[in-house]
Amino acid sequence: MRGRFIVFEGIDGAGKSTQISLLKEKLEKEGRKVFLTAEPTMSVTGGILRDALSGNYERSASEFAAMFLADRIFHNVNPKCGINQALEKGFDVISDRYYYSSFAYQGMDSDIEWVMDMNLNCPDIRKPDLCIFLDLDAQSSKSRIDNNRATVEIFEQTEILNKIRNKFFDVFDRLENENIKIIDASKSVAEVSAKISDVVNELKEDLN
Repeated sequence: MRGRFIVFEGIDGAGKSTQISLLKEKLEKEGRKVFLTAEPTMSVTGGILRDALSGNYERSASEFAAMFLADRIFHNVNPKCGINQALEKGFDVISDRYYYSSFAYQGMDSDIEWVMDMNLNCPDIRKPDLCIFLDLDAQSSKSRIDNNRATVEIFEQTEILNKIRNKFFDVFDRLENENIKIIDASKSVAEVSAKISDVVNELKEDLN
């Protein structure tokens, strides 16, 4: 039986890492196999992207979009650590970020239609079964980042975070045929986790 492909999205500081860990724990208690992954990946292209995101090398929005596309293809098709092979082995795949982030982040400063088209129409890029968007306002996000990290990435400024959050909602309006659930990430960790469990259980019923 093929596993389920679940993506977590949100602006930085929304709590994706915490909630991904909690969902993994919950699913494994239910007897399911879980494969955690993230973008950028650990590929060579992913390493270049992480350097650029840290501010070490300046890249244009179009360069970012193209590199994320290449990294995302690797993410799907790699025979050892890719999404496809894990799903076929019956693992539920949970990814921290996917093409929605490209649409929101690179869509601000590049041609969003181009960014969306090359991802959505690429035969090697799989559509998720569920996208969970953890919604948090920019000021709260920035406060969490400042309290929990020694360094920040190039997009982790309040004004930029607010623009990205708004862009995510613009993107979701364009993706009417995708299963996207928006969850209030300002609630307690337990409350957010419970809501995530509800939407994942709905997915379980949909796929049966």
